[in-house]
Parts: sequence; structure tokens; C-alpha cells
Amino acid sequence: MPPINDFLTEHRHLTRRFLLRSGAGMALLAGMKERATGSEPTDDPLGEAVARISHYFTPAREFRDVSRGKPLPHTLTDERKREVGLTRESWKLEVVADPEHPARLKRPLTGGNGTALNFDALMRLAERHAVRFAKAMTCLNIGCPLGMGIWEGVPLRDVVWLAEPTENLRRIFYHGYHNDDPAQIFRSSLPAGRVLEDWYDLPPVILCYKLNGDWLDSERGGPVRIVVPEAYGFKSVKWLTHLFLSNIPHANDTYAEGNNDLDSPLKSFAATLSFPARAAAGEPIPVTGYAQVGISGVSRVQAWITPAHEAWPTDDPHFDRAPWQDAQLLPPRRDWTAHLPDPGILGKTRGFDPDGKPLAWPMRLSLVHWAILLPPLPPGDYLLRSRTIDSHGIAQPLPNPFQKSGHAAIETVRVRVE
Repeated sequence: MPPINDFLTEHRHLTRRFLLRSGAGMALLAGMKERATGSEPTDDPLGEAVARISHYFTPAREFRDVSRGKPLPHTLTDERKREVGLTRESWKLEVVADPEHPARLKRPLTGGNGTALNFDALMRLAERHAVRFAKAMTCLNIGCPLGMGIWEGVPLRDVVWLAEPTENLRRIFYHGYHNDDPAQIFRSSLPAGRVLEDWYDLPPVILCYKLNGDWLDSERGGPVRIVVPEAYGFKSVKWLTHLFLSNIPHANDTYAEGNNDLDSPLKSFAATLSFPARAAAGEPIPVTGYAQVGISGVSRVQAWITPAHEAWPTDDPHFDRAPWQDAQLLPPRRDWTAHLPDPGILGKTRGFDPDGKPLAWPMRLSLVHWAILLPPLPPGDYLLRSRTIDSHGIAQPLPNPFQKSGHAAIETVRVRVE
């Protein structure tokens, strides 16, 4: 391959013949190089599509909200929030034994005896134990992430140890404030082993108080919420008020009532961000998208476009035999921290080096953007699909295609070529 600058000089004006001969990867590389060096590409449809990707980290105000409660706790008046402990000044956390299946504790933390953990005590723990990590927050039964952020908090285990458990600790239950109405309590749980240890090189489960370097606001679950790095959002309960240390051997999460898989970690899947709903016949088709990088990672993203009228064999429900094309996984953009109030926090975040660069890319449990320039097509209606290939070579929607364990279905979008 010739040096990249010579390559760009020779092929700056992308022609259809060149695109068909060399593929989308080199076209994307050219477009990215021209933007990085500050020159304006004259004919770079994929580069223009990539440039429209707005940001990587999601500002707190732009996270999608799927909170529960009537009224929603974050909509309470400031006075009411102070009364019920939903401000940093008034927040308290009780850490007690499960009354029905108790773990044995030497020092339960309760409001009644004045030992419940308050925010100042949490910040004293944070001085020694605070941790940050990147995570995509995703609802189990929604087909797109709610947002991508840097979450900061104190490992849950450090608070568990304050209650001095001695035996019979098998599971930790927790719930948040829900209007003092037992019928509204939303609870979740984790095995004690996951709380006390960081399995498979995962970050710890945390009592989270900051998002993207700012205090966690009420809509995002502040002043304090649980964040479980590898889990779907129902495990990361908002407005945390109680921990129950239990000897029960199984989960009793609220989500169990909806026939959900309570222990499935984040899955990998791909989806489109931009594509021409109406494309010109004979012109290449620029497509951009994102992939959620689940517990099994992402090694590739692929796309495939096919005439809408063509039936697919019923013995290949996951399109394994389709002529998929590899897309280009985009690296971090130069301005990828533009929406962090202090980009310097990345240098002190798990998974980043001291200069704030990711130690691995794509980052597991986060997002990665992708792009592909599909070849020109004759007029007609087409179906565009995309999928991930995980780090073990397994293609979406496998290895776990079941909806109640998290979204992994292959997205299908319609494209009209005219």
C-alpha cells in the first residue's frame, strides 16, 4: 500500500470505479485523514456522514429516561426532596439484614440508631476508594442505549463491610425511594460474590454520585444510585435508600415479575445512525451506525443490503449465509471528550491511560461507531441490515438471542434507490 498522503493525493476525488475496486474501508480512511489534517474533501459522502455523528459521551440532560414512580421521584419539589432524603444534604442509606432471610451483621446501619450512612461519610470513603468507568446505560427491553457516560462512585463492597457481616451472606438486595408506597418499590439484587469481587476484570459495582464529572442530578438517580458495569439498567437502581444483606439463594428483583432474565449481561448488537432513505441509483450509499459492545466484546461490524422482494431461506433465520460486508470501526474522534466538563477525568478512569486514551478499542460495555460505503445499486426497494461479530467470532443475534434477556435482534431498515 502506498503512503497515506500519496494515496490521498492520487485519489482525493473519489470515483465510482475506485470505490468498487478498493472497498469502503479505504474510502473511509481517506475521508478521516482529510478531516484530521484540516483539508475539505470535495467528494466524500461517507466522510460527511461520519462528521455528522454528534458526540460519544452523552450529556446528562440528553440521557433517555425510563424512570418509574407516580409521581416520578425526580419531579418532586425541592422541599419534598429534602424531606425524603433525595438531596446530598439529606440523603441517608440504611444497610441492614434481610428480615426474612437475615445475614448476620455486627453493626447494621440504621436511621433509628443514628448510624445510617450519609453523604459526607460516603465522600470520606470516596477519598480513598472512588472509581470511575465508562458504561453504556441500556434498558433490558429497549432496542437502543439510554446514554453513554463516565460513572463515578464508591465500590458497594466498601459500604457492605461497614455493617460488619460475619456469615450467611449470599445475596444483596437494594431499592430506592418510590414515594413511600410499598406497591411502587422497585428492587434489584446481586450475588454477594459479585459485590465483593470484581469478576472477569470488570469494574466494581458502585454507589454512584457523579456522571461525566458532575454531581448526579435527580433525573439520573441522584444523589446516589447503584451502577452495575456489566448489567442492564434495572440492576442500577436510582435514588438508593436501602441495602438488605440476605441469606436467600436467589434473586427477587422486580423485573422477575415480567418474565425477564435477571442475570443476562449486556449483549453486543449493531444499529444504524444515518443512511439515505432515498438513494440515487448508481451512487455509493454511505451508512453510519453504532454498536453496543457487550460482555463478549465486538471484533467487527458488518452490513448487508438486499432487494426487499427477495425471500430468505427459512432454514437461515439469522442470515448466516448472507454476503455480509465488513464496516470500518471508527477510532475515538479528536473531539470525543467535548461533552465532558473536564476531559482530564479520563486519565483517572478505569480502562484509560494517564493521557486519557483507551487501553483497548472498542471498550467493552460501551459503544463504538462504525461506517461503511455500500456499492451503487440499480433502482428499487432494498433492506439494509447490520450486525456485530463478538470477540469469539460469534455473530449477532447469537449467542443469546432471547428478547427478555436484552435486545440483540438484527435491525432492518428500508432504503429506496431511485
